[in-house]
Amino acid sequence: MSTEITPVIGLIGGSGLYDIPGLEDREWRRVHTPWGAPSDEILFGRLGGVPVRFLPRHGRGHPTPPSELNYRANIDAMKRAGCTELLSLSAVGSLKEHLPPGHFVIVDQFIDRTFARKKSFFESGCVAHVSMAHPVCPRLGDALEASARKLGLPVTRGGTYLVMEGPQFSTKAESELYRQWGCSVIGMTNMPEAKLAREAELCYATVAMVTDFDCWHPDHDHVTVEQVVKVLFSNADKARALVADVVPALGARRGPCPAGCDRALDNAIITAPEKRDPALIAKLDAVAARVF
Repeated sequence: MSTEITPVIGLIGGSGLYDIPGLEDREWRRVHTPWGAPSDEILFGRLGGVPVRFLPRHGRGHPTPPSELNYRANIDAMKRAGCTELLSLSAVGSLKEHLPPGHFVIVDQFIDRTFARKKSFFESGCVAHVSMAHPVCPRLGDALEASARKLGLPVTRGGTYLVMEGPQFSTKAESELYRQWGCSVIGMTNMPEAKLAREAELCYATVAMVTDFDCWHPDHDHVTVEQVVKVLFSNADKARALVADVVPALGARRGPCPAGCDRALDNAIITAPEKRDPALIAKLDAVAARVF
């Protein structure tokens, strides 16, 4: 039996990215999930012949704040829509002098400081523990870096994304603490998104798009929405160019993920079969269909 996969590229657009122009055969479709409603309809289409699914993370027009996003529904909907890989495009603040506004960071690590969100598909009735030691798919990171450098975009490969609860920006003391921890950027949305993508056995990578220096910077001692929005739209244009280049590069048929992202549940489920809750197993029909 062939193990080749025809990739379907999922795109999750953050602040400033609410559509992907240039998609062929484009159609917005509502995808229903057992976890509730996702942020918006999903835009189905093709880019360079490659199937694409796009979800604006906050919804078109940005009606939903970070802490109220239904992350489980978003990831389930993308998996249900056929996605095999997820590229997250996210606005962030910079915690390092050499990462100025307009810079892109292809992050490889996260620190999760959120506390008010549902973080797992696995609840009482079916317990699972996936590895998050390496939360980003290196294959996707390689492709994103190659496209960014080809396009001449200001990009850094590698860095830690501190995910805060929000919606308020950091205090200066918090910002300085995160800098001491060695974090590169700070944002509000990539956790539990990355954790849920791993549980759903999706390859996942983040392009963190810097909009501002966080409040640690002596010349940027407060962050305003006006400052952020000005850079957002410039970054959005760069992100669309990046998407247009990287999607065709990822569209070729491939084998299993070398990093094992698509087999994350192989040794994760600990609940004995006779103790599993049938109602929960039914809700996992998309994200964990391979193992049940």
